[in-house]
Amino acid sequence: MKLLVFQHVECEHPGILRQFLAEDNVSWDAVELDEGEPIPDLEPYDALWVMGGPMDVWDTEDHPWLVEEKRAIKRWVEELNRPYLGLCLGHQLLADALGGVCAPQIPAEIGILSVQLTPDGMKDPIFRNMAKEQKCLQWHSVCVSELPENAVVLASSDICEIQAMRVGQHAWSMQYHIELEPDTVSNWGEIPAYKNALDAALGSTGLSKMKEQSDKNMNDFVSSARELYRNFMRASGFAN
Repeated sequence: MKLLVFQHVECEHPGILRQFLAEDNVSWDAVELDEGEPIPDLEPYDALWVMGGPMDVWDTEDHPWLVEEKRAIKRWVEELNRPYLGLCLGHQLLADALGGVCAPQIPAEIGILSVQLTPDGMKDPIFRNMAKEQKCLQWHSVCVSELPENAVVLASSDICEIQAMRVGQHAWSMQYHIELEPDTVSNWGEIPAYKNALDAALGSTGLSKMKEQSDKNMNDFVSSARELYRNFMRASGFAN
């Protein structure tokens, strides 16, 4: 298996998922789109992961590479029909690229919060053997407001209906983050856009509170990430 990863800021990499890839000896290439790295030929790759970032799907004037990225995602899912996993911005980009709609999340959803699997989510292979209610890190001010064609909602929260979705049979995405490591919150808190949103939502002590809650739940986060990773690999045909 050969994996391609789209990144939009240096510190939003696959996180703890890198450990699982190493354990499985999976080869992967990261493209740092915000640094001007070009999208390579997609043909040699077996799976595509698209990570988060501080920009929004409609910020094409400031980040013109988003146009080419959406084109690549659309080709990957609709033409190549290969496995896709998107997190946060990667969730929104999947929807936008395939004809769905993204809109401001009001209020912003930031903190260690819960999502609930829908009936479709409970049956989906990506969430096999996972709890109906899961704690996770949320840090977003944009949401998917309308599904693309051939999509189903797999998880929801009280204020964000489309927390996870599947498009077709091989493309999955989550609005929340499953890739957390012990230093994730601290690193992301250094990004001005994230820090400003956090302060607006939780106050000036929000970062320290989120770090404390993240540390408290880290073992569960890692366990859930491992389960979802394994489920992705099985559902994509890369593992038994």
